Amino acid sequence: MNQKTKYSIETLSKPSTAVESVVVRFAGDSGDGMQLAGSQLAMSSALSGNDISTFPNYPAEIRAPKGSLMGVSYFQVHFASHTVNTAGDQVNVLIAMNPAALKGNIASVVAHGTVIVDTDAFTKNALRLAGYETDPLKDESLKEFQLIEVPLTSQTRAAVASTEINHKNATRCRNFFAMGIVYWLYGRNLDSSRRFINKKFDGVIAKANSLALASGWNFGETTESFARSYTVAPAKVVPGTYRNITGSEAMSLGLVTAAHLSAKNLFYSAYPITPASDILQRLSCFTDCGTRTFQAEDEIAAITSSIGAAFGGSLAATGSSGPGIALKTEAMGLAIMLELPLLIINVQRGGPSTGLPTKVEQSDLLQAVFGRNGEAPMPVLAASGPSDCFNVVLDAWRIATKLMTPVMILSDANTANGAEPWLVPQLDKLDPIVIHHPQAQTSSHSFDEDTYKTFQPYIRDEWLARPWAIPGTPGLTHRIGGLEKANGSGAISYDPDNHQAMVNLRQEKVAKAVELMPTLTVTGPSSGDLLIISWGGTKGACHEAVSLAQKQNFKVSHLHLRLIHPLPKGLETILAAFDQVLVAELNQGQLRHLLRAQYLVDIKGLNKVRGESFLIGDISKEISTMLAGELV
Repeated sequence: MNQKTKYSIETLSKPSTAVESVVVRFAGDSGDGMQLAGSQLAMSSALSGNDISTFPNYPAEIRAPKGSLMGVSYFQVHFASHTVNTAGDQVNVLIAMNPAALKGNIASVVAHGTVIVDTDAFTKNALRLAGYETDPLKDESLKEFQLIEVPLTSQTRAAVASTEINHKNATRCRNFFAMGIVYWLYGRNLDSSRRFINKKFDGVIAKANSLALASGWNFGETTESFARSYTVAPAKVVPGTYRNITGSEAMSLGLVTAAHLSAKNLFYSAYPITPASDILQRLSCFTDCGTRTFQAEDEIAAITSSIGAAFGGSLAATGSSGPGIALKTEAMGLAIMLELPLLIINVQRGGPSTGLPTKVEQSDLLQAVFGRNGEAPMPVLAASGPSDCFNVVLDAWRIATKLMTPVMILSDANTANGAEPWLVPQLDKLDPIVIHHPQAQTSSHSFDEDTYKTFQPYIRDEWLARPWAIPGTPGLTHRIGGLEKANGSGAISYDPDNHQAMVNLRQEKVAKAVELMPTLTVTGPSSGDLLIISWGGTKGACHEAVSLAQKQNFKVSHLHLRLIHPLPKGLETILAAFDQVLVAELNQGQLRHLLRAQYLVDIKGLNKVRGESFLIGDISKEISTMLAGELV
């Protein structure tokens, strides 16, 4: 077979049908290459001009027993000729590499959807491990689906036999064979994946994977199992340069860009923890941009080293997930007392304790707002999706430097690991982040009492921010530490009136964060029967469900909150304009608790704590219930 043969939709001999939207899920054991297959399909679809959204699902176990339900991993890709806001509710095509993958994912497949299985993997032992009493390929339990039985393993081995690759590695190429089938089915071009193969693999492995990919494409073209293929037209998007980006990639690029815009070096420290570790790994590749990364021995060292970097004048950031954020709590209070700009990233996961380390949850909101001893307020922002992780970092750093305060950024497992197209901004079109440092006041570099009395480190500007005095600057010597400071001088103070004044000042300063964020906008009518409120990664499902309801003349609108603490300006007026208000969140009602307490409004909650994101159908069902109508 000639590897250089180019395939295109025009070469297809079978009829092709245009469709607007497709959801494909690759499912198999950890190690079967499902994440690689899905990410390559996403990349190919993006290059074809489709809008995309992806959702990778990982088991918590590093390597669960082969063929077991707990070891199933999948990668879901939604690509369409229109704007995509979620990874899709139901799956159009499921590729199941073994019985466990089939059993764990078949419930997500739409009626009459396509199910492609590796028949070579459906052995008696594999069926037993998956919990099947009978073979689903023979007992008609899959009769409502278009079942495509492919001997993937043996076909792959035959396809790569000419390379003299060993038996084990030949079998591992079957994910590329499966990719080739899907590429044929939806008219995807093989070239981008060929380039990926040649870059990632060497020698015989690269050759075998390329052969497997092309053989899968040929199988789709020649088999009688598929009556037709499908095409998905390019989406209409704002002109510009796009790249497919995950939330962790966007967060990393946001940190590097924020440092550049503020003429600072970036220092990022972290202790490895799922799913936040990817930010540290990606930032370690940006040393040529002045970025310094530090893998600390524990969470406390991670945040305290970042506080030291902030004191030294760097853009300092630290990241973790729920359990790690708990360990950072004491040092957060120190950063608040010192009034230094610091970014704290929490990539939320299922809890409590170790909980569900690879699954999604939004259960750290109250921890972010209140989880510190003393009166320790801190602005809290949440990213709404993978590409938004870039923008939320810029917003957070502007607030941190303007107000001289730590800021917490909330992401979540699905936002961090999911991917979508990102319109790459032009760096020279982004507003610089201007930071005013106090100037040197004396030529003396040594500390003396007269110098100390001259510089007042807690004198505040119109934003109630104290000066960011960089160590080594002549005349700016000042005391630092966790004990309460005297207002103005920064001397240690136990005076009751001073403590009350400093607590009030820090709270009033954080309250000013609302003035640094855009005005709230409601999607839909500004008043009506029902307002859906989302925050963080629930935005996409809520947006889609509300759009569907509006098309059917339901008087429902959508409001997404980016700034969680303090709550944005104008929110009380918006809430009062609707008969009912629903907050959708992946916890037991934490934002709802805050809104009800502050505005005394009878707000309802739609809560899901299953380690899974909201489906559009979840929101639509609740809209139907609350408005006594039926969405179709």
